[in-house]
Amino acid sequence: MQVLVIDDHPIVLEGCKQLLKFAGAKKIVQTESLAEGFQLYRSKKPDVIIVDLAMRTGALGGLSFIRRLRLHDSRTPVLVFSMHSDPFIVSQALKLGANGYILKDTSGDEIVKAFDAIRNGVPYLSHELASNIAFMEARGHTKNPLHAITERELQILSLLAEGKSYAQIASDLHVSYKTIANTCSQLKSKLRVQSLPELMRLAIENLPSVPGRSLKQ
Repeated sequence: MQVLVIDDHPIVLEGCKQLLKFAGAKKIVQTESLAEGFQLYRSKKPDVIIVDLAMRTGALGGLSFIRRLRLHDSRTPVLVFSMHSDPFIVSQALKLGANGYILKDTSGDEIVKAFDAIRNGVPYLSHELASNIAFMEARGHTKNPLHAITERELQILSLLAEGKSYAQIASDLHVSYKTIANTCSQLKSKLRVQSLPELMRLAIENLPSVPGRSLKQ
């Protein structure tokens, strides 16, 4: 059993490594980069992939990783290990093809339980996350105006919620300034706001911020 772990926090990586060994993983390949993670997936063909959603940039790049993986591979189990508990984000990850989703403040026992489940073909969500998603869907997403936006728009909004400028977002996502400006213009229209400050306020109110990072005014 070979496992690929993608996370840019050294302590998390080491903790995962120990737990996975306890759970029976024979070989663990790890990286702090989503790009390198995909390269390792192609070369190592792991049996299970564990991935964080938000790396150093703060953007929800793990969602793009899952989408890209599923274009090539519909079978390899993917477990998301994330700080993001918002049911909207959890739901997005599952829709893109994640087999399980657990939070970084969960117990070691639950991590092992989730790993055992997905490697045996059984989807895994904690009871709390499953309940939150069910409640959100039962209410028709009325609590979160972001339910209709695309994966890329969600990434950009997550960076806006950190107070990053268009130029910083373009650099983080490796796209042009014009692409970010156009996308934000489309978002303002889609979300029915008139200005960038209003768009940032909506992002802050509806997306969780990254712990340890203050929002710029």
